[in-house]
Amino acid sequence: MHSSSLPETGFVRLTSIIGDAKANPPIKPVYPVSRSTWWEGVRSGRYPQPVKLGPRITAWRVEDIRSLIAHNTHAE
Repeated sequence: MHSSSLPETGFVRLTSIIGDAKANPPIKPVYPVSRSTWWEGVRSGRYPQPVKLGPRITAWRVEDIRSLIAHNTHAE
């Protein structure tokens, strides 16, 4: 897992976190888990809580994703 493709600050959508092989060009994951695994992790508290930016826009703070990646890198 690498966080180099994340912006320094701001918010990222789910496809920027878990990737999207069907996108053109494909988006590489920074945290490679399935969509259902990600949402289950959010529900259980394993992954960061999202922020609603609009009625149909859910995103995560980049700082929270970087922290998740750093925590799991040190745990391995």
